[in-house]
Amino acid sequence: MADYIINGNCRNVMHKPPSRGAVARCRGCFARRLNTPLLRHEGFDSQHLLPKGPYDFERNCNPGIGMHLLPCRKRRVAGETGRKMSKEDLLLLDFWVSPFCMRVKIALAEKGLNYESKEEDLFGGKSELLLKSNPVYQKVPVLLHNGKPLNESTIIVGYIDEKWPSPPLLPACAYGRSQARFWADYIDKKLFDATCTVWRSTGEAVEVAKKDFIEVLKVLEEALGEKTFFGGETFGFVDIVAIPMASWFYASEKFGNFTVEAECPKLSAWIKRSMQRESVAKVLPDPEKVYDFVVMFRKMQGIE
Repeated sequence: MADYIINGNCRNVMHKPPSRGAVARCRGCFARRLNTPLLRHEGFDSQHLLPKGPYDFERNCNPGIGMHLLPCRKRRVAGETGRKMSKEDLLLLDFWVSPFCMRVKIALAEKGLNYESKEEDLFGGKSELLLKSNPVYQKVPVLLHNGKPLNESTIIVGYIDEKWPSPPLLPACAYGRSQARFWADYIDKKLFDATCTVWRSTGEAVEVAKKDFIEVLKVLEEALGEKTFFGGETFGFVDIVAIPMASWFYASEKFGNFTVEAECPKLSAWIKRSMQRESVAKVLPDPEKVYDFVVMFRKMQGIE
């Protein structure tokens, strides 16, 4: 959250939200768009949802939203302490709440790689660098390695593992690698959509969405079994793909009136084990702040 002003506070700048009814002109804030439909395949990654533009480039900040987002400067991020740092030129086009961007950051940390992070203003206007680097989907994450763009989070994590093979993220045997890719694909296709459908729903639809979400979690819990991590005793590829989604679970729990721990205790224990890793703990945002983001997003879309 240090890269954004949330409820008036930021590490780099201070911003006081205007009193209700006032008009603020906050450079970098996004404008509220009423009655804007949700778009699929637009935003963080292949499954993220964003409101349709265009936006007012003066970006009048609407105090009714209750949250203000202001992107900060590029920042340099180091890999895990004690690891050899890379001298490669790595730039990540990022967005703090995107679980797909979190995957890339965790993978880079696991490899002990230095990289530069550039926060994108997805609500106020995407950068020319993003549009040029990902002209097909125009979404984050994008990892530029020595100026060459890489798109789609799972593909990027795979590239990182091939380019910097130690420590390995995928199993040594071909069968183990194929199984890891299968579960990564399942997570990509099922988990984030199921998570978001819970908090996007209202009325009786919430119960249906909650049931579907829990079913997806139980499939993953069965795949985990009694193992410490999805690949066995070692934190690896599937764990990196899955664990960022956990930062969004709290929002679904609040709107669905349930807990993941009660429904899937083994999966919940895996989340806690993963959070003990420095690479994960430093990347995943506070679930309460993700919940605040979801509340703001619902207001923008008129979901009551």
